[in-house]
Amino acid sequence: MEKRVIQVEEKVPAKLLLPLSIQHMFAMFGASVLVPFILGINPAIVLFMNGIGTLIFIGVTKGKAPAYLGSSFAFLAPAGIVIAKYGYEYAQGGFVVVGIVGCILAFVIYKFGTKWIDIVLPPAAMGPVVALIGLELAGSAAGNAGLVGVDKIDMRNVIVFLVTLGVAVFGQILFRGFLSVIPILIAIIAGYVAAALCGILDFKEVLEASWFALPKFQLAKFNASAIVTILPVILVVTSEHIGHQVVTSKIVGRDLIKSPGLHKTIFGDYFSTALSGLVGSVPTTTYGENIGVMAITGVYSVQVIGGAAVLSILASCCGKLAMMISTIPGPVIGGISILLYGMIGTSGLRILVDAQVDYGKSRNLTLTSVIFVIGLSGIAINIGSVSLTGMVLACVVGMGLSLIFFILDKLHLTNDREA
Repeated sequence: MEKRVIQVEEKVPAKLLLPLSIQHMFAMFGASVLVPFILGINPAIVLFMNGIGTLIFIGVTKGKAPAYLGSSFAFLAPAGIVIAKYGYEYAQGGFVVVGIVGCILAFVIYKFGTKWIDIVLPPAAMGPVVALIGLELAGSAAGNAGLVGVDKIDMRNVIVFLVTLGVAVFGQILFRGFLSVIPILIAIIAGYVAAALCGILDFKEVLEASWFALPKFQLAKFNASAIVTILPVILVVTSEHIGHQVVTSKIVGRDLIKSPGLHKTIFGDYFSTALSGLVGSVPTTTYGENIGVMAITGVYSVQVIGGAAVLSILASCCGKLAMMISTIPGPVIGGISILLYGMIGTSGLRILVDAQVDYGKSRNLTLTSVIFVIGLSGIAINIGSVSLTGMVLACVVGMGLSLIFFILDKLHLTNDREA
């Protein structure tokens, strides 16, 4: 018997709404609060604006595109340079300008359409690019679990990691009824309990946190040099956004590029970034972790995403709750991420299968091969303070090759051109 799918516009039964929303909030939490920790700001404002941004995104797309907006990692390098030189308020100014330019890009897409995507990112290129979104994160999942990058592996971390991953994997296969739609939440709880039994939890900061505390807001400041340093990140974020929309389209079985339209999803994403930067938070982006949750559970309802957004807002105002969630151990996050990131990678392979990509054609074999190797090689190209690497660099290379192949086709120079 197949698992029941809850589609994008469907209402979720009341008894399921809270646990499903909590599941999505837990999925995004670890990565989303890491960004403000790295940048040296309070994560409460980030949780608050992530929730607000997600609700704005749902409104802009009229509830047709399920996506949770979490903290973007793409801005870390240039933002760090600006913060060291001018201060965080000026990094915020850069975030605001990127958001505004992104909204203008959304208008351009609205006027000129999305047919260019099929030219610059055909299935043979889009498939591996999407797969790389998940595959290049595999190392971070293992790193969070404490299994790589350490001198000596702590067996307690291994136990917690295996418990979390095991419950997630076998829960996906064995759970039935109500439990079958919350395997991620159950795995996180199981991992948390295992961490407590292994003695790797520290509740000191939770006990010291206050019950109620409003996030700290601060207005952005603007500096031309800071803006120029951060603005090129728009290339990274746009590539990531398109990839995420293609992945989500495959998962939910609908072409979100056409409806609600790429212009609306990009506008919602960048408007949220501009607003977040304006009041003191970090830029937002659609989150692969939550896409993975949808792929695993078969629950695509925006009502659940909206519920997670509301919970994030409430958590930002409760110091103890926010701190308790932020103390979820790395091995738990790592165990969940292994499955979530793998699901995203598989979605890229599904694009190749569904499009019936013919690898008897030299262009398809070349595109997929080059993109995979570029994306996984660790090669980085630095343009000013922006580093193009991994999926983003692979996407740029793939787009360039695809465009060249298209031009060569028009000149009747290729040997495998369609009749």
